[in-house]
Amino acid sequence: MKLSRPLTLTVAAASCALVLAACNPPQKGAAGTDAETAAKTDAAGKIPGLATDKEQVSYMIGMDIGKSLKPMKDEVDLKTLNRAIEDVVKDKKLLLNDEQVAKVMQTFSEKMQAKQKEEMAKKQAEMAVQGKKNLELEKTFLTANGKKPGVVTTASGLQYQIITQGTGPKPKTTDRVSVHYAGALLDGTEFDSSYKRNEPAQFVLGSVVPGWSEALQLMPVGSKYKLWIPAKLGYGETGTPGGPIPPNSTLVFEIELLQIAKP
Repeated sequence: MKLSRPLTLTVAAASCALVLAACNPPQKGAAGTDAETAAKTDAAGKIPGLATDKEQVSYMIGMDIGKSLKPMKDEVDLKTLNRAIEDVVKDKKLLLNDEQVAKVMQTFSEKMQAKQKEEMAKKQAEMAVQGKKNLELEKTFLTANGKKPGVVTTASGLQYQIITQGTGPKPKTTDRVSVHYAGALLDGTEFDSSYKRNEPAQFVLGSVVPGWSEALQLMPVGSKYKLWIPAKLGYGETGTPGGPIPPNSTLVFEIELLQIAKP
């Protein structure tokens, strides 16, 4: 992975961000906000361990720099880092000239790229193993589930069960629909629910995963179905990278078609 910006720029940008942060104080409810700070502030309004404004500003700058450096913490010697900051601030003779800085940065960038490439390859291998396991689980599950009373399997492999059959019109792929739903993995882990948000979802039918699009076209308005969506009709072999759905996951949904929304 190429570093998005040189380390020196990262620290400089972190310091510049502090000026903006000072003009835009954090809102209540965010991490490190008023409620949390109040708990760490004594009756006189002072912060324990940071008696003066200068100390507080200095610590704030250090926090921001620390957050910028945390992803590469194993590559940084804090004692040397602090020495370099002090040398620059106090106009001492620097141990690296511009040419040496460029050379060190190039070597460091190449090292980080190689490390990132190795980590990515490892993650892809783990995802491949998990994906294969999930496909085997899906095959066993859907074969058994398809034999249960009331479960219908379509030509695509989608399975559904009617909970409530509505009497309204059926939507087309170009229609915008309003639905309530809850989604889970085969092990019962819920990853999304409009019910919990207390707000129906609206979307154009042709914009969602194939399993949803197919199922909703089978449902008259007012219907509630339970769906079992094979991975190939859901998020496939990638799942949702960094999200709650692993590779090749079979998805279980309860969907309630509320209405076909007006354009």
